[in-house]
Amino acid sequence: MAEPAIRSDAMESTGWQAALRLGFRQIAGKTLLAERSRQGPLAVQRALYPEGDLCHVYLLHPPGGVAGGDQLRISTEVAPGATALVTTPGATKFYRSAGPWATQRQTLRVTDGCLEWLPQENIIFPGARIELATTVQLEGNARFIGWEIHCLGRPVIDEVFDHGAALFRFSLFRDGLPLLHERLEVNGQADLGASAGLRHHPVLGTLIATTGATAGDNGLLDTIRAQLPESQRNRLGITEVDGLFIARYLGDSTETARALFSDIWKALRPAVVDRPPCVPRIWNT
Repeated sequence: MAEPAIRSDAMESTGWQAALRLGFRQIAGKTLLAERSRQGPLAVQRALYPEGDLCHVYLLHPPGGVAGGDQLRISTEVAPGATALVTTPGATKFYRSAGPWATQRQTLRVTDGCLEWLPQENIIFPGARIELATTVQLEGNARFIGWEIHCLGRPVIDEVFDHGAALFRFSLFRDGLPLLHERLEVNGQADLGASAGLRHHPVLGTLIATTGATAGDNGLLDTIRAQLPESQRNRLGITEVDGLFIARYLGDSTETARALFSDIWKALRPAVVDRPPCVPRIWNT
């Protein structure tokens, strides 16, 4: 179960060397953030309990954003019986680089527990050189809902990702067996506009959830599809394979992507987490 290697040129950089490790444990019927260690500017706010026993945590990225040469490592472990929801208070910004790559590597391990990994979007400025890699390792009856939303450039001010490079990688394993491997590389405006690329759409996102029994068999897939706004059905694709529910967005608005994914999460949560939706308060501020 090899994790993706970080680029050799990034390893020689002199930017932030930041690491954060979180460990969630069930103690006396309540999930606690029992382990927390950090290096550099990565941090979390105090654990919150709007649902009583389930732990909500807000992940704080470096102040001001991520610059060329920065290396961020985030490790999260959820022990048996523990249930946690992790989000961010706002978008993470990746700034232009004079040459060095910025890297963010996330390793999420869940053993017979449940993790909801719901960060707000990544905004990637023109000229940035970034590598974002996420590895999800599920063991036993672990449950997972997670999403990633990326915005290349800043379309709200007509800023185009016309130079720079972005490499996105995502892998999900269950009991050591790979269920999903994805890799997308964008090198400036050529890939952004290619018909086999992003077709001039700067915002892309993926939502993944473990459904156990197939979503098609229990009618969940059809229910979610029917709830999609007619105007957005050409921007969002939904499928289910090998016990994974997968939704993909390709469009022009992070706000739209967040709203669609949030609605899908609300529909999935009772089936995956066995709880009604409980929207993190930070999303409304």
